[in-house]
Amino acid sequence: MSELRKRNQAAIADLSENIEVTETVELTEKKPETTKSTKGHIIDLIICVSGIYASFLTWAVLQERIATTPYGPDNKIFRASLVINTVQSFLAAAVGYAYLQYKQSRRAAKGLKKNTTVFDSMYTLKQLSLVALSQSLASPLSYTALKYVDYLTSILAKSCKLIPLMALQVTLYRRKFPAYKYAVVVLVTIGVSMFTIFHAAPKKASGAGSEHQLYGLGLLGISMLLDGLTNSTQDQIFRKNADITGPHVMCGLNLLTGVFTTVSLLTFSRPQLDTAIAFIRLHPEIMRDIVLFGLCGAVGQVFIFQTLEKFGSVVLVTVNVTRKMFSMLLSVVWFNHRLTLGQWAGVAAVFGGIGFEAWMKMKKN
Repeated sequence: MSELRKRNQAAIADLSENIEVTETVELTEKKPETTKSTKGHIIDLIICVSGIYASFLTWAVLQERIATTPYGPDNKIFRASLVINTVQSFLAAAVGYAYLQYKQSRRAAKGLKKNTTVFDSMYTLKQLSLVALSQSLASPLSYTALKYVDYLTSILAKSCKLIPLMALQVTLYRRKFPAYKYAVVVLVTIGVSMFTIFHAAPKKASGAGSEHQLYGLGLLGISMLLDGLTNSTQDQIFRKNADITGPHVMCGLNLLTGVFTTVSLLTFSRPQLDTAIAFIRLHPEIMRDIVLFGLCGAVGQVFIFQTLEKFGSVVLVTVNVTRKMFSMLLSVVWFNHRLTLGQWAGVAAVFGGIGFEAWMKMKKN
């Protein structure tokens, strides 16, 4: 039963991995014009990162409840992760559209051009469809990989998401980064990996034998490439269309993702839909938790897409892969927990990368 709960929790956790994520390297090299604008830039980043952390800490509590809490006298646990994903997508699309209307109304009040059309061109529709498809495929692949590789391997792969992201930026979209940017990515990746290795207790996969591990690693690799494609394509959308904002992408992407997952539920995953409907009929209180879970994730996405619009996907993914580490550091301070020497070395590597990035930008400006 504990193994099933772990898998279900991992599956629901992957819902945020595709949209979320994080924190200090700026994708586009924009020079601040004044000290005042630099301070405003930093304040915006702090607000975005704080919003992401606060929203998804709350989101994690609701995730834990849905993934592990038995409902009703029969102590049944809700297993339909794709249904949860679909509900969250449509709720996030609605919140994104409301935020789009608000943000564009403020632009109009300042005499600026108002654009409330989510799919303003065929290019935008195609790119958002590509992102929606890639992130819809990445989550099931990552979840399936847990059957063949151990849990530590899975979370280590998630710690290395910056590498395929930058690789696809360079190879697919011909982006160029300064040399120090690669050093920062390597330092952050090594630091988060060390923090994970020296903390996580090995957990065995549920696969039949070691001969299946190669298959599991292949699934993880494809999942990471799809995540990199998701984030790098989002950057490309902002670069190619100056009128596109975070709320545009949030609304359009979640709407398309919801459509894709709905089609999947009505065809390939119909048994999961039937099981979910039967569960909800017996335990209607689960809908309250699912809706709260979706709304909390939608609020978090507002900060996520604001970060993506202003700072780029490298920042967003950095926040995502370091979020767990910073949460554990907070628990060290708050509950007086102890870290191993290897974990402190990982923390030093992450902060070294972040500090080096900040120093290079100050030197350049």
